[in-house]
Amino acid sequence: MTTSTSPNTSHDAALLKTLEGGGPSRFRKAATVVLLRDRTDGVEAFMVVRHHQIDFASGALVFPGGSLDKADEAIAANADLCAPCGVSDVELLAFRIAAIREAFEECGVLLARRPGAANLLPAAELAPIEQKWRAGLNDGSLSFLDLLTQEGLVLATDAMIPYAHWITPEGMPKRFDTWFFLAVAPDDQLALHDGHEAVDSVWLTAQEALDGAASGKYTVIFPTERNLFKMAQFRSADEAFAATRADNIVTVLPVLKKSDEGVHLHIPEEAGYGGSRFKVKA
Repeated sequence: MTTSTSPNTSHDAALLKTLEGGGPSRFRKAATVVLLRDRTDGVEAFMVVRHHQIDFASGALVFPGGSLDKADEAIAANADLCAPCGVSDVELLAFRIAAIREAFEECGVLLARRPGAANLLPAAELAPIEQKWRAGLNDGSLSFLDLLTQEGLVLATDAMIPYAHWITPEGMPKRFDTWFFLAVAPDDQLALHDGHEAVDSVWLTAQEALDGAASGKYTVIFPTERNLFKMAQFRSADEAFAATRADNIVTVLPVLKKSDEGVHLHIPEEAGYGGSRFKVKA
């Protein structure tokens, strides 16, 4: 068994208190997208800072993402709205759709194409779509399904690959069953936080994000920190995709355990996160 220490984040004490208090056992389905782009000294990811009034991971540096909507499965059931990606199960496909939708809502990046097109929607065509739909999607007055049908778009579900699968520990007041996906950010689409759920945004290498968390510049929650740790080994988006395709995704459901050495979160060693036991700081 390997023991590691997670960065000293302000979330550790709150996590410990919450887990000790117990909580509901049911969880929400959620999806997260890690948008990658290459730069001269490596690969970086787009990350947002969540609003301090959000009740989950408030103020934390995270990848864009959120809970699945009922409409995500309705879109998944319509073969004309999704590019073939080798996933036929509607429930599993809905995770990819939610990740694409959340990326558009949170940062204005839309992984979609015109029917029959090889390339993703160019920025010039996306601009009027964003102006027409993004605010309404964020306030719930418009639907993603209507956007796709009225604008004549097909989601690029084939442009993303599963990267990780995490389930929130038992005892948390909100529990999520979350799939993380990798996708290459479109070259000419501008990623920018929405100003509501996310109040800031930044492109960072995994190591820059980890260093920022260690210094106290950023607040990073445990699943994000571990996935950044795994990403830090990659030097390009192609390398990240190749390694992820070759890897087996192990579901991670951290378990809180106490011992004479303190309180630790335990995860499967084979998940590839650099250890199986991580200290929770009080």
